[in-house]
Amino acid sequence: MATTADFKTGMCIEHKGDLYYVINFLHVKPGKGNTFVRVKLKNVKTGLVLEERFDAGIRINVARVERRPYQFLYKDDMGYNLMDTESYEQISVPGEMINGVDFMKDGQEIECVFHADTETFLYADMPNSVVLEVTYTEPGLKGDTATNTLKPATVETGATVRVPLFINTGDKIKINTEDGTYMERAK
Repeated sequence: MATTADFKTGMCIEHKGDLYYVINFLHVKPGKGNTFVRVKLKNVKTGLVLEERFDAGIRINVARVERRPYQFLYKDDMGYNLMDTESYEQISVPGEMINGVDFMKDGQEIECVFHADTETFLYADMPNSVVLEVTYTEPGLKGDTATNTLKPATVETGATVRVPLFINTGDKIKINTEDGTYMERAK
């Protein structure tokens, strides 16, 4: 058991029968009334974000979660098949439980999160950024770099990303997996 004073960003708590991650929190001490904590929580299973208000000092249940490295093997009609890199155990996971699944290619290392007490799979996270090759994009005009104009480009996983005009087919680019945006040309 912990109290609201122990809140940390990324902490996993049990609230209203579900598991939630703390996205951010703010201790508020109004001039009149009791101190409280305003917390933004993200549901582990559904991804739903909600704001809650806890009175200061309230006890909360902290859920123990474990992060384990897994490797993406292949996709079939059951879902995405992942292998534990330490025990070689394989699991099948639906695509909606993997954050950034559009940018995952064969052999990709991802991090799976399990509830430590029940050993149940919660979700999987891609690395913050990945380097992928552009398989198709319209050619840009030479010297047209003055504006911040973007064009669509298809990467090797089949996902479409908006890239600057100077990116060509065959270039490797770095992509933010959280929001699917172009970061930079890979070196």
